[in-house]
Amino acid sequence: MQIALHKNARTTPAVRAEIASSNEPARVLAQRHGITEQTVYKWKKRDSVQDRSHTAHRLQTQLTSAQEIVVVHLRRALQLPLDDLLAVTHEFISTKVSRSGLDRCLRRHGVGNLNALKPAVPAQPHKAFKDYVPGYLHMDVKYLPQMQDETKRRYLFVAIDRATRWVFVRVFVNKTAASAKAFLKALHKACPIKITKLLTDNGKEFTDRLFASREREPSGNHEFDMLCEQLGIEHRLTKPRTPKTNGMVERFNGRIADVLKTHHFNSAEDLEQTLLRYVALYNHQLPQSALQSKTPMQAMKKWHQTHPDLFNKRPYDRPGCDIH
Repeated sequence: MQIALHKNARTTPAVRAEIASSNEPARVLAQRHGITEQTVYKWKKRDSVQDRSHTAHRLQTQLTSAQEIVVVHLRRALQLPLDDLLAVTHEFISTKVSRSGLDRCLRRHGVGNLNALKPAVPAQPHKAFKDYVPGYLHMDVKYLPQMQDETKRRYLFVAIDRATRWVFVRVFVNKTAASAKAFLKALHKACPIKITKLLTDNGKEFTDRLFASREREPSGNHEFDMLCEQLGIEHRLTKPRTPKTNGMVERFNGRIADVLKTHHFNSAEDLEQTLLRYVALYNHQLPQSALQSKTPMQAMKKWHQTHPDLFNKRPYDRPGCDIH
């Protein structure tokens, strides 16, 4: 059994009970237990051997009950911070009250937390992406950490389909227009879906929209734009300085960031292979809440069953994955 004693207590309940029932002189009891005679007299007079509460029986306050009611009303009605309420109290109610005394008063009446008095603001509902059929992909580039066997950092190009959440990635040594073109060619070859629209940011690897000193519309002569036109893909750009427009791929990049933080990589090759394995796991074995607990590949196969015209080829699971 655990006994809660005051941190400075020199006696236990058993010792106190012995003192209370003993007829020996206080001097003898004090010497025996290593306490003062005043302590002996204290426990002889008490009916209980437990420590009493050390909370003050009478609260020290400079405000009368009526003044406290006014202060609490001002707090609720005007929702003033403590220092502002103290200034008002000094000006119109009492000049004697201290800041700590006013704070204790507010806490005693349950209005110490100003945020709790403010009306609850309903959370803004998450605006889900508009329903799209497969073929609208988001694309972005993410910096990768430099490994010990590298002389500079590399870049992860990422593409994700809005409807199925299917992801495709490749690692490049730079993020030039040539790398963007090579990634799009690999994406076009690997993606079972017919890519109709592609959303990117305004990076130089994707557009010449912001190459001039002032913002301008893309000329259409950028290498990436020309490849999109050749492949029959509509290239769309996010608004400048609004990364949330491309939020879907940004959220997947957050998953990649978690992988990078929770794994140790021995080399650049190890890093790249780990990312490719994670993407394969994501596409084929990780159910997504946005897809009603289906994996991206399961969602893609369901779309293929009902809309085969949206696909260049039939989507297949990787060996070892369940087929649904």
